[in-house]
Amino acid sequence: MFRYFWFVMLAGMLLGQTAAAEPDGFIHRPALIRGSFEQLALPANESMGMLGVNYLLETLPHLYVGGAAYGALTGQRGGFFTVGTEVAWHQKLFQQWEWQAGLYAGGGGGGGATALVGGGLMLRPHVDLMWDFGAYRAGLSASSVSFPSGQISSNQLGLVFSADTEFLQLDPLHLGEPPMVRQRSGVGFDRVHAVAGIYQGQVFARSGTGNTIGLVGFRMEQMRSAYSFWGIEAAGAASGGAAGYAEFLGTVGVEAPMLEERAAIGARVAAGMGGGGAVSVGGGQLYKLGGYATVNLSRDTHLSLEGGYAAAPDGQLRARYAVTNLTMDLDHPDDPSGDAQINRYEGLLGANRYAATAHKDGSVSVMDVVALKVNRYIGDTIYLSGQAHSAFQGKEGGYSAGLFGVGMRFSGWFDRVALGAEMLLGAAGGGGVESSGGAIVAPNAYLDWQLDDWFTLRLGSGRIKSLGGALDSQSVNVAIKFSYAAASR
Repeated sequence: MFRYFWFVMLAGMLLGQTAAAEPDGFIHRPALIRGSFEQLALPANESMGMLGVNYLLETLPHLYVGGAAYGALTGQRGGFFTVGTEVAWHQKLFQQWEWQAGLYAGGGGGGGATALVGGGLMLRPHVDLMWDFGAYRAGLSASSVSFPSGQISSNQLGLVFSADTEFLQLDPLHLGEPPMVRQRSGVGFDRVHAVAGIYQGQVFARSGTGNTIGLVGFRMEQMRSAYSFWGIEAAGAASGGAAGYAEFLGTVGVEAPMLEERAAIGARVAAGMGGGGAVSVGGGQLYKLGGYATVNLSRDTHLSLEGGYAAAPDGQLRARYAVTNLTMDLDHPDDPSGDAQINRYEGLLGANRYAATAHKDGSVSVMDVVALKVNRYIGDTIYLSGQAHSAFQGKEGGYSAGLFGVGMRFSGWFDRVALGAEMLLGAAGGGGVESSGGAIVAPNAYLDWQLDDWFTLRLGSGRIKSLGGALDSQSVNVAIKFSYAAASR
């Protein structure tokens, strides 16, 4: 666990480096949204097309740090995913040519690749040559993907694309001043949905199994106009015998207000990756089409019902879906006043150790997982949390978990020390871990040691427990926390 954590700590320390604030009280950080696709060579002459997505912040001139995820898109390993951390260097060569070099370290597996990924640690050094088109770049990537404790070791050329964006955060010296907001701050999403629902139809390839699985997850969206939006979504199986199933998609949609803006209707399409939990997705491609109706509970809170159809063209998944969305607005970009309120956020990169992980073969072992977390405060001490965990060391890679819940953090006993606790619910599975249908609960307590205005070391201990399976283990965790404030209209 600690070998990976040293990489995370380096990334966190780089993330803690800050730029000077502008006169508006904001620190403007250049950021990149990066995508890649490459064809990996696996043992036994098998190939797998892998899609990667990164969000990176510039921490020092030319040096970027952030989170990343990779997953299977073609081949026969649908459900293969990893999540982790990327550190990358960008340098202009001449005219519009630029080269990039970086290292990704993360954990994961799945897609029936247990023997291939070993404990789950994935390393991906790469060098890219790109043409700068202005706001975006595209080119070729030379990479080496390896699982040190498994059988995958592949060198390949691939395609890479990146788009420039900006990450705005408030300077701590200006937190007491009401800001005038002219553009989005933070990552830039306008709303987040907590999602719970079902797939019903042809889900599994094997006969004699049920045709309904329960899902929990989230979706984050940015409005492109008063009537259109784009976003990302992720979900995992929580019931129905599909523990280990997960999906990650991009989405675009349209919506229109109704009843004097007390409600709205909309439609959207989504495309991305899914698999695991014996759900039949083939190489991993997944598509959705749906419509929804929303009731506005308040200016910032909404409830919606959505129904539609999901299909995996390379597999047998053909299912109707129905979900309930509880939505919180993070920003109102159409508000012309410019008046804003300040919101506190935390991003954490770390590692958790499950001390006694129960497996389906009856064995119990130690397992280490990558942990990526985002917290948003809704008061002085209470926050909402979303987390992703993925195994990188232990008996079997391929285990992943998605969690969300609520936490409380208290400070004031010492200048730099704070205590906190959180209660999380979610879905988990894969890697031979005995989590039954997938639903889990994860209470946790922690101690924070603040290193500077942005950078905190967190040590914690808790429990990870399946609501229907044998998984029931103490957990210990260590993380680097990056704190920032953003403004919403």
